[in-house]
Amino acid sequence: MTDRPEWTELIDLASRRFGGTVMWASDELFAEKENLVNPWTPRHQPETFGPKGQVYDGWETRRHRTPGDDQAIVRLGMPGVIEGVVVDTAFFKGNYPPHVSVEACALPGYPDADEVAAADWDVLVDHAPADGHTENAYPVDSGRRYTHVRLTMHPDGGVARLRVHGTVVPDPALLDPSALDLAALENGAIVTGCSNMFYSSPNNVLAPGLAANQAEGWETARRRDDGNDWMIAALAAEGVVRFVELDTSNLRGNAPGWASLSGSLDGESWFEVLPRTRLQPDTRHRFAVPDEAEGRGRPMRYARLDIYPDGGLARLRLPGTLTETGQQTLHTRHTSVT
Repeated sequence: MTDRPEWTELIDLASRRFGGTVMWASDELFAEKENLVNPWTPRHQPETFGPKGQVYDGWETRRHRTPGDDQAIVRLGMPGVIEGVVVDTAFFKGNYPPHVSVEACALPGYPDADEVAAADWDVLVDHAPADGHTENAYPVDSGRRYTHVRLTMHPDGGVARLRVHGTVVPDPALLDPSALDLAALENGAIVTGCSNMFYSSPNNVLAPGLAANQAEGWETARRRDDGNDWMIAALAAEGVVRFVELDTSNLRGNAPGWASLSGSLDGESWFEVLPRTRLQPDTRHRFAVPDEAEGRGRPMRYARLDIYPDGGLARLRLPGTLTETGQQTLHTRHTSVT
């Protein structure tokens, strides 16, 4: 897809990397429904046949001989406001659906597939044309928080990936304001800027869980000057950082030599939280905010991580406490979209 819409840079709320799962599909005879939320780019090896035909890295249903459509229901890994969806038909050329629809719903708790199917659905994409072997991008103008999406192929065929791009909106009732990772994607944090993301997105360092390999972290190009690389994250909400966790797992010859962390309320005036500190390769580091640091016990809304001089980081964690202002922000954000 050329000239990608700006919203495709937002988090894929449905990605398996963030806990998304395909709960149900009407049919998956040729290729498994679970492939829809794989985080990697679709792969294809021609003339690779199994008992049911060519092997596809996607979801493919049998050919319909009677009227009807095929559907799949996805539980988002991180509920949020959807800004757009991509229905990627990579490598499906003679077997892609000519039209698709996408709907969404919001449900509390952990309903099963039958309960989700019976919910009230909002139409996000209505019977829109789709092309084969293409990242079909559809903007969404809803403003509501959703927990599940439903993809419909009219009438059948194959889709490699369903990407659901948007912003995370956590439920404050499920968060502990006194002990919260202020830098977690699932809590609403997001990277707002960085010096370089040649190999991978800096948002990866805010992702849930441990990084399985280098590609699941943030890695910059090699610097050939006297500068250093950096990233800035808007935290889940205003809070006080108590610890700084810097994980260089899987990064052995390309880990930074040192790192420092700064905080800010407005994203412009910065104060020191963690001074420049030596890092080891392939290591999970945990540092308490030093007593002498200017940022100890000080509220912050933004965090700036500097790595020296370049390299990669698997994860950044900032355990801390929400301020009253931060708690109100999360509550207001949630109620405004539900």
